[in-house]
Amino acid sequence: MSITWIHGRYKEDSRVFDSTWEAEEWADSLYPDIVGEGFVNVGYATPDKKVVDFLIRQIPRWAEFLRSHNPSIPAVTVHASTEMVDGRMFYKVWIETVKR
Repeated sequence: MSITWIHGRYKEDSRVFDSTWEAEEWADSLYPDIVGEGFVNVGYATPDKKVVDFLIRQIPRWAEFLRSHNPSIPAVTVHASTEMVDGRMFYKVWIETVKR
């Protein structure tokens, strides 16, 4: 399975935000990108753990909202991992369909 990573489209992708509020505002603004990529098999990577923590909580809410308007959208599960890149920790979150 191939994940479409939306990291790298914006200068903020490599930013560590000063506050939780800023991180959550930024993460919430990724909704159109995530939905625009089909909402499944799409992911985001960031050095800011606050952004990923918010997405882990928010993506299921987005999925519930989308499915309430279009029941044909598959159920999803959210995965997360960490990876060291050039001496810097990156946090990853991605969405997959629920395997039945």
